[in-house]
Amino acid sequence: MRPAATRNRILATLSLFALTLVALLLLTPGTARAATAGCVTDPATGCVNGTLTTADRQPAAGVVLEVAGPGGTQQATTGPDGKWSVAVTEPGQYTVTLDVTTLPAGEQLRDPDGNPRTVTVALGSSAGALFALGEPATASPEPSASAAPDDTEESSTPSFSGSRLAQQATNGLVFGLLLALASVGLSLIYGTTGLSNFAHGEQVTLGAILAYVGCQLLHLPLLASGVIAVLLGAASGWLQDAGLWAPLRRRRVGTTQQMIVTIGLSMALQYTFQFFLGGGQLRIVTTNPTMLTLGPVRMTLTSLVSLLLAVLVLGAVAYFLLGTRIGRATRAVSDNPALAAASGITVNRIIRLVWVLGGALAALGGVLMGLYLNATNWNMGGALLLLMFAAVTLGGLGQAFGALVGSIVIGLVVELSNLVIPSDMRYAGALLILILVLLLRPQGILGRAERIG
Repeated sequence: MRPAATRNRILATLSLFALTLVALLLLTPGTARAATAGCVTDPATGCVNGTLTTADRQPAAGVVLEVAGPGGTQQATTGPDGKWSVAVTEPGQYTVTLDVTTLPAGEQLRDPDGNPRTVTVALGSSAGALFALGEPATASPEPSASAAPDDTEESSTPSFSGSRLAQQATNGLVFGLLLALASVGLSLIYGTTGLSNFAHGEQVTLGAILAYVGCQLLHLPLLASGVIAVLLGAASGWLQDAGLWAPLRRRRVGTTQQMIVTIGLSMALQYTFQFFLGGGQLRIVTTNPTMLTLGPVRMTLTSLVSLLLAVLVLGAVAYFLLGTRIGRATRAVSDNPALAAASGITVNRIIRLVWVLGGALAALGGVLMGLYLNATNWNMGGALLLLMFAAVTLGGLGQAFGALVGSIVIGLVVELSNLVIPSDMRYAGALLILILVLLLRPQGILGRAERIG
């Protein structure tokens, strides 16, 4: 039995890495890097770059720009921080054209006559091409292409209004529910195993990447790509537990050592994604979104469908935990694994199921988050991991419903904080709330106080 178990463990581990590599090898590394890599100046290379922010000073991600000049024509897409860059190998004048159809919902150029712009590029240096977004200016002069970003953004910041409050609150609700899809799985894993999985963010990234592969490289419909991404995400959760965590539990490796393994796995997966995909942005869909106006709120049809899908899935998870025998067994294992085992529950089987469910929810969250942000990249999940941990801790460690509540609170705080602080600091507000809750109520919103000692 021991040799057979060893073989199964080795096969499961190899299958885990094969699953990731099969999806990534579908990409052509050279092409991906050429299209998305950042620009670095040298004696033979110049750069055209810029930063694009929305009217309320949030980074405008997924906006497409075309740069044409002596060195040819290239396209660039703004990243999650709103930055873009293009490398050129011939000096001279270049024309930068912004594709207004790719602007975020409700945004427009503050100076439509300034599109396209012309910049002069010298090898070994950078030239900036800035576009201000906001209400078209009728009396103010055209902003200079060489002006500092703060000069063009400050004047376009809208004043506080009820409609803006409704818009930001809606954005926060959508963001919070999408974040909850990943946070609930992370909370379930912690509740049943006691493990803080730092590689959970890469499950989110994997889902978004698989959706990109299906839509843009295999030319599958978005629905089919999303379903395949979720199924493969669930399979990766099964393989992770079969190949890594179950053997470590059998060897009685402590949760602290297992947590260190998750950190190493997270770094390995991140740089694997970067190696095959490059450091730029990947758009799951490239078609122009359909805009909807619901009273004072504007949102894309994709965001509305994602919101409804997230509500349905989270409702299904709640029913699974409360209304099914396996769900009640999962809660029993989370409360007291030893007592659950004594009552006849197969603890290892429940843990395996939780890993599968967590992988599927994280992959779905990655697909929907990639659509919501209009772009994904190699470290999208890593950037969201801190918010996921904040949501899980805020709601109560190991509490699935607490993770849902915590995610909604984090989403609202992140988006509503843009009303009073710069968007670059919006995550700081969420983390400040986390610190205050831990100081005043360490068990979290829905957690139970426990006596130690």
